[in-house]
Amino acid sequence: MEYIRSIPTHMDYKGQKLAEQLFQGIILLFAVVGFVWGYVCEQFVQTIYILGAGFILSCILTLPPWSIYRRSPVQWQKPRVHSELESKEVIPTKEKKSSRRKEKTK
Repeated sequence: MEYIRSIPTHMDYKGQKLAEQLFQGIILLFAVVGFVWGYVCEQFVQTIYILGAGFILSCILTLPPWSIYRRSPVQWQKPRVHSELESKEVIPTKEKKSSRRKEKTK
């Protein structure tokens, strides 16, 4: 169970951008190659097979959080410690406004 929990499941922002660019590039490349090959063979099904292979390849390369997608982790600020005075601070509530109709009738 600890092994499963130790597997990283996140990507940083630059990694997400890289994964998206790879996904789009692979799909575009396989679509063009598939279209050309399907045109040469005169069979549209060949285009679909090649595009499907590109989709599977791109999913394998971009969906898991490989280490290339975790090279630039975000450096978060450390949390501030609140003093007791700040935690007991009372936030003023808004008072209800009386309706204008009541004011005009008086």
